[in-house]
Amino acid sequence: MKVLYLSAAIAPLLFVAPSLAVAETGAATAANTSGQAASTPASREEVFSTGVAKGRDRLDSATSTSALREKDIEVLGGRSLGDLLRNLPGIRTESSTGDGSSAYTIRGLPLASGGSKYMQLQEDGLPILEFGDFFNGAVDIYIRADLNLAAVESIRGGSSSTFASNSPAGVINLISKTGDVAGGTVQVMTGLGYDMKRVDFEYGAPINDSWRFHIGGFYRVGEGPRRAGFDAFKGGQLKFNVTKQFSNGYVRLSGKYLDDRSPHYLPGPVRITGTNDNPVFGSFNTYDVRRDSMLSGHLGDLITLDADNKASVLPLRQGMNALVKSIGLESQFEVRGWTITQRGRYSDIAGGTTRNLVANIYSGSALPASLGGGVGTYTYASGPNAGQVITNLGALNGNGLIVATSLNRIESRSLNNFINDLRATRAYDIGAGELTITGGVYKSLQDYTSDYLYSNHIQDVADDGDSGLINYTNAAGVPQTQNGYLGFNRSGSTAFFRRDYDVRYNITAPYASLNYRFGKIAIGGSLRHDGGRVRGQLYGADLGGGRVGIKSVDFNGDGVISVAESKTAFTPYDRPAPVRYNYGYMSYSVGVNYRVAEPFAVFVRYSRGARAAADKVLFSNKVSTTDGHLVNKADGYDIVKQLEGGFKYRASNITLNVTGFKADTEDTNVQAGAITTDRTYKAYGVEAEGTYRHGPFSVRGGVTYTHAELVNDKLNAAVAGKVPRRQPDFIYQVSPQFELRQVTIGANFTGQTSSWVQDNNLMKMPGYTLVGAFAQYRPTERLQLMLNAENLFDKVAFIEITTPSVPTNGIGLGRAVNGRTVSLSARMNF
Repeated sequence: MKVLYLSAAIAPLLFVAPSLAVAETGAATAANTSGQAASTPASREEVFSTGVAKGRDRLDSATSTSALREKDIEVLGGRSLGDLLRNLPGIRTESSTGDGSSAYTIRGLPLASGGSKYMQLQEDGLPILEFGDFFNGAVDIYIRADLNLAAVESIRGGSSSTFASNSPAGVINLISKTGDVAGGTVQVMTGLGYDMKRVDFEYGAPINDSWRFHIGGFYRVGEGPRRAGFDAFKGGQLKFNVTKQFSNGYVRLSGKYLDDRSPHYLPGPVRITGTNDNPVFGSFNTYDVRRDSMLSGHLGDLITLDADNKASVLPLRQGMNALVKSIGLESQFEVRGWTITQRGRYSDIAGGTTRNLVANIYSGSALPASLGGGVGTYTYASGPNAGQVITNLGALNGNGLIVATSLNRIESRSLNNFINDLRATRAYDIGAGELTITGGVYKSLQDYTSDYLYSNHIQDVADDGDSGLINYTNAAGVPQTQNGYLGFNRSGSTAFFRRDYDVRYNITAPYASLNYRFGKIAIGGSLRHDGGRVRGQLYGADLGGGRVGIKSVDFNGDGVISVAESKTAFTPYDRPAPVRYNYGYMSYSVGVNYRVAEPFAVFVRYSRGARAAADKVLFSNKVSTTDGHLVNKADGYDIVKQLEGGFKYRASNITLNVTGFKADTEDTNVQAGAITTDRTYKAYGVEAEGTYRHGPFSVRGGVTYTHAELVNDKLNAAVAGKVPRRQPDFIYQVSPQFELRQVTIGANFTGQTSSWVQDNNLMKMPGYTLVGAFAQYRPTERLQLMLNAENLFDKVAFIEITTPSVPTNGIGLGRAVNGRTVSLSARMNF
């Protein structure tokens, strides 16, 4: 089957190769930066190619676009992809989860529970995953930013609705270097005050007049910015590409191997006092919300039934692990006036997420009846105090807290995909102007084969990665736990959320566009039809219909079924539910751009796009468990309608882009891992970005104002008219720097205003401004030393508060950004 996929990608290339005709343009131009800085002077025409029919100067296109070039990426110093992308205007990211599973959105559209729903993340012009918000399989788990990266381009709204599937809000494209200039880099980095070691390398060069290559990658290991008690980060990536340049075109073969793991930081205990109108958020004793997590080297591994319903031990420290093997083929030629571009890639993707999700937090002096209400015997089940009786629960670790934790392993057995995009573009001189026509076909085959495995246990709350499991024996002397485990299911005595997905998505999307430019005016429109075919099977007791998913299993082999062992979830494979439905929708976009003068343009655009529902309608009443059909065909996708307009100004030392926007959005989703939502939203606002340079000083920045509203919720009418949770009025980013021959210093300010913690709008999280800083010193032409700091002032900044209002006992649940992290790196260019 893999051979067939590759053959499909190569076939169009073989057809056009005999009629070689033009050199590569667009994204390839941005990628040709190996060995040199990629910043573009403001006065130079800047070609932008992501999410549009044909690469053209940004002032001649009725779209909202931004880019980070190689030099920008180097100094921003983001510890994760989410940290990097929050520096793009209009992009809202919640990146406190670690290296992956951050939540992304644009311009007030609904935030996914993890990953990106309405915005597509691409690598060299093709998506990494067709759907970026698979539950605990978010797209950013399977992509890394390293020295291979030449640029990051983003488009918000606009033509992304019609030139990429499932991306009505926008596209972010990570563009790789391609080795047109001989040179390379080796960089070593170490954390100062936190445990992280990393080495990066990249090298590219022409082989002769027609061949060139680029190769690069990284390897890292360390505990990371939060204290976990083990090496939570471990792994690396290797990427390469080889380009054959003809007099009239090019062919490029690329490959990627990623084998990496990183921790999944989840909400932990937060002290919440005050009132809903004036809440106060902070840390408990011996648990710092900036540096600690509920991870620990004393928790052992996850004991549960595996996907085959066999007793198994799964490594908890795997965290978010990604194993990606991909190969791609790209070409561009001109055939009798037509520019034909072909991109295809096959990716073998597996991995998953192992995490411990805090379900409940209890005060040791007020435990619930299910844990004996404090009556009985509590002992440590793991760690250096294993077997020791806990005599004073109320004073445990100085905070008196015990948590019930759901241990999850979302095993992504196959997220394999084959994605191909073939397009042809031609320009005609008609009358006093030029008409550009584009047509293409997009094909995507995406697997979603995933198992949801669970157990649950109790542990204490401690700093330095020292949390341990706790056993509880009731007053009658009957153990209610087994080595800290309350049960080998998610919670209680049910099999809820123990699932097996075995589903495949087959998408075909033809598209076309017309753009007519005459004088200073350009008018364009585009259409796209997405047709999806979804086939597969689902397994799980929560499909209902009398399916049973709980039984007893003797995990420790002692011949006796304990209370915990009697609560073991399994997957009922004898009762599959079919998935068998099709969907289809039309997207369109129309825009007008007026180049008022050489440095100034205005534009307006209206777009209608959509996003397929993917896994969010499975295990819900929207798909029949009898025949696998959609109960209502409209539930197969969510529609997004957008209006935008603004101006762009570009002079020799300054740029300024301002865009007003309005969006109406449908959203079928799953929040908090289990809560289904079916809503419509509206949002409007303004985004602005600009750059300024004067001598050695430069600054770039952006600000976005958004007014968003939950129009209605079919499942919860009480939230109608409310502001969506965690949606601030303003997000902003500013990056000034001062550059001399041997020294560059700069800072990076990112932040947002306050926002409601939940959709009921009872309590707000405070806004924040995070400050990063860097200093570079170049003692020689080829050597550079760099000191980089994130959250320089060690600010407590909350990204998420799960607790909807001030609790009477002051115990809440939330997630804050990492505390101050400082790194030192040495880079050698050659």
